[in-house]
Amino acid sequence: MGQDIPVVEGRAIVRDYHVPGSIFARGRDVRALKGIDFRVDKGKTLAIVGESGSGKSTLARIIALIDAPTGGELRIAGEAVDIHRRRPGPALRSKVQMVFQNPYGSLNPRQKVGDVLMEPLVINTSIPATERRDRAEAMLKKVGLQPEHFNRYPHMFSGGQRQRIAIARALMLNPSLLVLDEPVSALDLSVQAQVLNLLADLQDEFELTYVFVSHDLSVVRYIADDVMVISKGEAVEQGSREALFANPQHPYTQSLFAATPVTDVEAIRTRVARRKAARAAVAG
Repeated sequence: MGQDIPVVEGRAIVRDYHVPGSIFARGRDVRALKGIDFRVDKGKTLAIVGESGSGKSTLARIIALIDAPTGGELRIAGEAVDIHRRRPGPALRSKVQMVFQNPYGSLNPRQKVGDVLMEPLVINTSIPATERRDRAEAMLKKVGLQPEHFNRYPHMFSGGQRQRIAIARALMLNPSLLVLDEPVSALDLSVQAQVLNLLADLQDEFELTYVFVSHDLSVVRYIADDVMVISKGEAVEQGSREALFANPQHPYTQSLFAATPVTDVEAIRTRVARRKAARAAVAG
């Protein structure tokens, strides 16, 4: 029975913003999200696709419990969540974590990497300091870094390494849901493939559920199970990755897909396959 309950579900999600007035114009409300429904089951990836200003990042922040919806209902593991009325406690916060587009901007440049990783444990748990360090060093290994990176600062790493650190921090509380807002768009193509491969491996190992926000359909085609296309705050089309890429129905979806370079998809797949083959050869 429990397996039928989605990890996250949205029902008629609405988000309004107030635009202040000026000497020449009155203030007004703008509806950024217009009644969006979605659900994501355990271990699956829902990709939210749309152009800049479509509302996809607004929806991501609501799912990540950063912003509250103006209307509708958000449910985490079957339980209704309303952060406008009640701030999420440690138990709820541990279930949902977010990874942002700019890894350097999301990391405190004055904190060593070890402190960055241990901070969620300090805030949300009573785990002793020695165990916090052990967990942080173990997580560094999980994301392809080394324990000796523990005492280095974010500026000493490449963009891809910094994103690995951000992913490691998000996993420190053992969340069930990871919200990823354009997590590879700031990286070059070869590094994108490495980070996407890491995310796929972590999802398998920890049975993670992903909400993956992107404007890049080549990335979505690689990582998603299901796709929701948003335009001007509305979900204009939803379905499985296979169905949408094989036969997009909405004109907006068709125009997005028509503008996607096919070579990007093939490049990502080739690099990922090459890396998996190399790892299999070493293991054998």
